[in-house]
Amino acid sequence: MPLRSPFAPEPHVTTWHLVRAALEALAGGALLVLTYSGFGAAVTDLSRGGKITYGVVVLLALVVRRRFPVGSLLALAALAGVMPQAGLLVAVAAYPAARQLAEPRRRVAVLLTAAALTMLVAAGTARPMAVGSWQYGLALGTMLAAATVIVPGLVGTAAGQQDRLLRALRERTSAAERARRLADSESRIHERSRIAAEMHDLVGHRLSLISLRAGGLELALGKQAPELRDEATILRKATRDAMNELREVLGVLGPLGRDTGTNALTDATGTRPDIEALVTESRGGGIPVTFDWEGPDLGAAEGPSVRRAVHRVVRESLTNVHRYATGASVTVAVAHTDDEVRISVRNGAPPSPPAATTGLGTGRGLIGLRERVTLLGGTFEASAAPGGGFDVTATIPTGPDAASRAEPLPGPPLPDTTAEEGAVGGLQGRIAGALTTLLGMGGVALMLALGLGLVSEAQPGPDLPERQEVHVGMSRQEVERSVPSDSDAVRAAAAGHGPAVPAGTTSCLYPYVNGAGSDETAGDTAGESANESVNEESAARFAVTRYCFHDDVLKAIDHFTVPLARP
Repeated sequence: MPLRSPFAPEPHVTTWHLVRAALEALAGGALLVLTYSGFGAAVTDLSRGGKITYGVVVLLALVVRRRFPVGSLLALAALAGVMPQAGLLVAVAAYPAARQLAEPRRRVAVLLTAAALTMLVAAGTARPMAVGSWQYGLALGTMLAAATVIVPGLVGTAAGQQDRLLRALRERTSAAERARRLADSESRIHERSRIAAEMHDLVGHRLSLISLRAGGLELALGKQAPELRDEATILRKATRDAMNELREVLGVLGPLGRDTGTNALTDATGTRPDIEALVTESRGGGIPVTFDWEGPDLGAAEGPSVRRAVHRVVRESLTNVHRYATGASVTVAVAHTDDEVRISVRNGAPPSPPAATTGLGTGRGLIGLRERVTLLGGTFEASAAPGGGFDVTATIPTGPDAASRAEPLPGPPLPDTTAEEGAVGGLQGRIAGALTTLLGMGGVALMLALGLGLVSEAQPGPDLPERQEVHVGMSRQEVERSVPSDSDAVRAAAAGHGPAVPAGTTSCLYPYVNGAGSDETAGDTAGESANESVNEESAARFAVTRYCFHDDVLKAIDHFTVPLARP
């Protein structure tokens, strides 16, 4: 059992499938690197091994999307929930999946499932990956689902509906054209039947009378003028042959179900014995004929139309020799190969100029042969030969389908509706498809960037510790969490202005106070000290609060003021 290709819906693995999968993997890897560089700040980075594993899984899901469109889309949607770097590749899988799914319910179910996977995975992995709360992950997944699943899926749905509409229109156009041609063919059959009836009533009746009169003349001449009886016999036989040929013509013109012409052949028609009989008949009429047959004999495998065409070409050519080149030498050659049969009838110049025309010819013999051979897919040539002779050459393809070529529907060939619909053919189609893909990817990338930016801006910052009222006995860490940070500038400004440092002090903390203070002392708490400010133009001093520690335990809180330096 041949291995089925995992990279394409075709049943067999080809070199082109492998090359295309490799190129798609390279392009997808480059796109992952670019999106990681652009959106890396919006998410928490994985470890180096995690990045490699993540990229391999994403690219594997990408390259099998033609063989498994639904599975590839669901896998990429879940991976995009872990990290949004795979968002653009989700769009690459969502568009063709939605375009290929013809059933509306299944298409909607697949798109909604992919969107839900992205949202749920993003919400579930937000806190473990230190992205944020599950609410923030849900918001991020909702944005990814809308930009990379829903929007490309809707575009793919519209494109798929357009493809199916064009396919249906082409099929309806082809069916209408075929129906019109069949109606035309039926009209021609009815007209041919009417002509056949007219010919049967008129010409057939006249030939029957001639045959009866020729028979009576043959009997009368047998008694009165035996030397003329043979001429009457020839006339009667010619009339009988004319009646038989008229029946064949009427069969061709009549309905196909009652055709006694084209398909009403004997087993010998067009075969080597049949052609030899025509040659013998011509020799009996005084024409020196040389006959040559190469290759196997014609049979049922060549089809009735081919055998009848061979018979018609030889008989019409020999008839023309009888009419216009009486006494000229003739060469009849038939060459039958595996692919074709070639008929050649050549005559030299007649020994004497032809007699006056009888007016019995229609002038359409060679035209009819050309049309017959052309309908069978062959070639026909008839031209004067050097030296005054004439050359007729016909080449007819052989095979079981030759009969089907004999009665084609009129008009130009029907359009081929089995080709890929909905795409512009040739190089222009490929260029248009590439440009459309690039524009679509650019639009998805823009939506993804804007969405990530908006969601990142809405992400809450780190929780600030709750400030407590500072009192003696607190630890240094508790004090630092409740007061502004220590400032060397405040420490330098307070040097020599505040009260003496309590005994046993190991360190002091001078929080920075923004703004100037008044001569009044600050409040009893650090929060009140930090919030007091006075207009810089009117204030001469600013407040300083000092926290002194003994072995990281707060022992004293001192409030004093420091004069401002004036220029």
